[in-house]
Amino acid sequence: MARKQARRRKTSKAKKFTMPKLRIGRIVTPLVAIAIVVATYQLTLVMLDRQISSLEISGPFQRVTALQIEEAMSDEIEKGFLGADLGRIRAELVSLPWIDQARVARRWPSRVSITVTEQVPAAIWGERGLLNTRGELFVESAQHLPAELPRLSGPDDRSAEVARRYLEVRDQLIPVGLDLRRVHLDARGSWQMTLSNGIEVRLGRRDVGERTDLFLDVVANIITGRAGDIDYVDMRYGNGFTIGWKGGSQTPVADPDEDGQKMLASRGTE
Repeated sequence: MARKQARRRKTSKAKKFTMPKLRIGRIVTPLVAIAIVVATYQLTLVMLDRQISSLEISGPFQRVTALQIEEAMSDEIEKGFLGADLGRIRAELVSLPWIDQARVARRWPSRVSITVTEQVPAAIWGERGLLNTRGELFVESAQHLPAELPRLSGPDDRSAEVARRYLEVRDQLIPVGLDLRRVHLDARGSWQMTLSNGIEVRLGRRDVGERTDLFLDVVANIITGRAGDIDYVDMRYGNGFTIGWKGGSQTPVADPDEDGQKMLASRGTE
């Protein structure tokens, strides 16, 4: 009797540790179905794909030619109408120096449409670089530099900052009859501007925002009528500024609100 009970206990323990049976069909069937779908999709692409019959290229071209665009995307064109990677084509086009934006689309049954927008140079950077309207350096060494563009310079990684300051100052100078020709930021962080009439404005390294505001709010209006007599304006003072005359003398202005205007008004050409 004891032996039978022992056998029963062993049998029950063996049943408890029996590994469950896996139904291979439940795993294989979905995998086969997925493989069939993928294979069918790939086969359909191969059957429907065809060579690109034509390229439709549009945009105002001044610096970039249609031939340059075709050469930039030639590798992808050879892959066919459906095989060509439009994202890669767009990246190749935007990498061209004078292309700012590009749109690429398929046109059934075998045509690819391309629309490009060229960069608009807004300023000369350094010796021969060009900045766009966002202050980005898009050409490092241009063969032709438009003479009408302002000249900006400074560390390359701060080109956008220099461009932004130029635009901010210029927008406030134009209403008072002045314009900005140069903005320079040296390696030590010192700012200097040159107006279109040749007057140099020295801002220095510290409190540049406050000094710029003082120049725009007070000094620009004061010097408008005396541009031919002034050589430079030095804003690097904590309580005012100095006018440097073309004759070599200087006029320090400690109170630019009232006394400064009276001092400048009474100053003759020197």
